[in-house]
Amino acid sequence: MCGIAGVVSRTGRPLRHPDAPPRMRETLVHRGPDGAGSADRPDASLQIRRLAIVDLARGDQPFTSPDGLVSIVCNGEIYNSADLRRDAAARNYPFRSRSDVESVLPLYLAYGSEAIRRLEGMFALAIWDARTGRLLLARDRSGEKPLFYAEADGELVFASEPKAIQAYPAVARTLDPLAVALYVALGYVPQPLTMHHAIRKLPPGCLLTADAASVTVAPYWSAPGIATERAGSAAGPAPRDAAAAVRDALRRAVARELMADVPVGIFTSGGLDSSLLVALASEHFPPGGIHSYTIAFGDPSYDESGPAAVVTRHFRTTHRAVPADPDNLRRALDLVSERLDEPLGDPAVLPTYLLSEAARQDVKVILSGEGADELFGGYPTYLGHLAADRFAAWPAWLRTGVRRAVLAWPPSPGKVTIEFLLKRFVSYAALPPVERHYEWFGALGPASLGAWLGPAAAPALEPAREELARRGALAAVPGDPLAGILLLDFLTYLPDDLLTKVDRATMLASIEARAPFLDREVMELALRLPSAAKVRGLSTKAVLKEAARPLLPASVLRRRKRGLSVPIATWLNRALRGEGDRLLDPPRLEAQGWLRAEAVRSLLAEHRAGAANHARRLWPLVMLQRWMDRWA
Repeated sequence: MCGIAGVVSRTGRPLRHPDAPPRMRETLVHRGPDGAGSADRPDASLQIRRLAIVDLARGDQPFTSPDGLVSIVCNGEIYNSADLRRDAAARNYPFRSRSDVESVLPLYLAYGSEAIRRLEGMFALAIWDARTGRLLLARDRSGEKPLFYAEADGELVFASEPKAIQAYPAVARTLDPLAVALYVALGYVPQPLTMHHAIRKLPPGCLLTADAASVTVAPYWSAPGIATERAGSAAGPAPRDAAAAVRDALRRAVARELMADVPVGIFTSGGLDSSLLVALASEHFPPGGIHSYTIAFGDPSYDESGPAAVVTRHFRTTHRAVPADPDNLRRALDLVSERLDEPLGDPAVLPTYLLSEAARQDVKVILSGEGADELFGGYPTYLGHLAADRFAAWPAWLRTGVRRAVLAWPPSPGKVTIEFLLKRFVSYAALPPVERHYEWFGALGPASLGAWLGPAAAPALEPAREELARRGALAAVPGDPLAGILLLDFLTYLPDDLLTKVDRATMLASIEARAPFLDREVMELALRLPSAAKVRGLSTKAVLKEAARPLLPASVLRRRKRGLSVPIATWLNRALRGEGDRLLDPPRLEAQGWLRAEAVRSLLAEHRAGAANHARRLWPLVMLQRWMDRWA
């Protein structure tokens, strides 16, 4: 795990700001506190900050070909590096280390950009080829590792985080109204956009090639292409066979991702996903040999430390519960707001940082369960989609009566309560599947987006709706609408919210996070399974629960999904009341022009009065305003 940055000239001329790349690199010191390196030519500079995980003594980057003309920097881990070194292209290569990154270089020399298809792992890498004057950027298939880029007057600038690109003088800082509008709708900025018009995210599973002729971005792997395949019959494999295949694939993935020359730990909640990782990782360690961490809240509706303790005692890990008291959460909020150069409306970034900070005292690598919900159907909204068709068949008078009764239910500040789920359900069940999913899963949602956008963002309203519709169409799976909804979350919410949250929170604490559910073998197996294998009756993650049955206590399989979050409903009315008033003050919003001040004022007033729990809508706006203070 590292932070990478660089600038190359597409014209062959010397870099216009040759002193800037080292400054770009040093904005990423949190991603790589163990060392720094560079590969410099008059027309190109590759920079890296290193977090040493594999071959601590000799694995310093960049790696450069024997003739000195091709250099690589990489953030992440290549899990099949041992296999790559056995490839014919690598047999006579003069390796100087055991580094997984160095194994990529001889493959590139032999196969060019086609070498990227052979990589298994999580990575964001850059290869500068002085022989052709070509830069290659590549990002892993699911988007575990971030990579940003900008074009500036014949130069291509890239980095692991936007702040490093902003350190290059030629890159403009103009905000992008479309990105603002989509953030307000979703609570995150979907790729390839960023909040700055000049900076773009390289999408997961894509290659960028930049040379004198052009800058092109193209996929080398396609999740929609995989999802439209079906193994065997239309119904998929038998449940028992599918469960066995999932269990075996995940066991191999965990074994691969334990590759490290440093201690490894696991974030666990006591839920299915993280408990399954604990069970499989414990097969490789003696009792007490693996560290586990969970977050502990005072509010029982948010606290997961009890169920996590049951699992960790069962598998005899060295366990630690990390307190998420108001003081620690406020400290995390201030630190994240100061250093996170993208707005993120997911409050789980705060406890994730606290977990990472605590884990850094013991380990440098963490396994986490990201991807399991999107691949195996873990969210209650997926059940909602199945129920929506049945609800639509009820008589109109009955639907109206149920809707009125549910909306009259007094609001609760608890986490993902039945009251909250039912209100979301009846409010949007009549919409088409993709539209209601955005409303159920988003921040302020696209349906009423025009009511929230101020004059600076209003021109982006229709482009934002068109972009969301385009993404929904891209994720369609013929004959299986629910599979399309899962795919939509895999393509958007997973990389742009969840993986962004985990990457930034762990990197702020200088530890590496790995997600075995996003191993290529596991992903492709899950994407090919029909939704009926995952969401069945009133059960989510059906095939994953069956896969876990021989490995986990029955109480874990029965436990309702909770999800990591923060009691922000209460927080906004108490500890952060003054902060919320300042950030969402109508004159401030009117002066900025991005949000409609009166609409936000009414939303906050309803929340303060206890008439509704608007925490899910208000929090992304608070984080947007904190981001504006620091980064806009």
